[in-house]
Amino acid sequence: MIKNSVKNVLLPFSICLLIALALYPDSTLNSDLYSTEGLDLDYNMSAELAMTEDTQDIKPNIFTPHLGKSFEGFKEALAFKESRGDYFTVNTLGYLGKYQFGSETLKLLGIYNPNQFLYNPELQEKAFMANASRNKWVLRKDIKRFDGKLIGGVKVTESGILAAAHLAGPGSVKKFLRSYGSDNFADAYGTTVKYYMKRFSGYDTSVIAPNKKAKARL
Repeated sequence: MIKNSVKNVLLPFSICLLIALALYPDSTLNSDLYSTEGLDLDYNMSAELAMTEDTQDIKPNIFTPHLGKSFEGFKEALAFKESRGDYFTVNTLGYLGKYQFGSETLKLLGIYNPNQFLYNPELQEKAFMANASRNKWVLRKDIKRFDGKLIGGVKVTESGILAAAHLAGPGSVKKFLRSYGSDNFADAYGTTVKYYMKRFSGYDTSVIAPNKKAKARL
């Protein structure tokens, strides 16, 4: 590559020299003054300026936001588990969207057109918030009673309770907590309340306000 760089410098210089000689054939231009003979041209370019074949393999650093245990982190982690974050997916049991809602739950939230829901990401986000608010209201006493306790080897947290309620409904979560883990509901794919309670433990869900009559409205 360095040799090519030297050629790229010398070629334009040579062309200019030939043009000058052609325009001024009788001048006193001495071509010996412009000769590179005897000069040390075997030099190294700095690493910052040199372009090597290896640079083609260097990939730019990609910035990925770290959501951690924030509420956004909670939502996105739950969505990834439910649907890999795909707003437009329908599973084999007919559950819809990014957060995998069933038609009966959607009706509770004031949504009666599943097709409209499936193709409206904004409505899906509002449905998630409304459903979480309803579940937090239903489970408010259990959250206060069990938060921080160890049940079935799992530390109970508000976010774990709300995630499990999203999976199985608040009634199943009540049974799990009040039976101290012996009543552990599993969905059609074998995912249990206990698993969700553990996987989604410790997120900040304080932004969710308990609301018995929460609806998803655009």
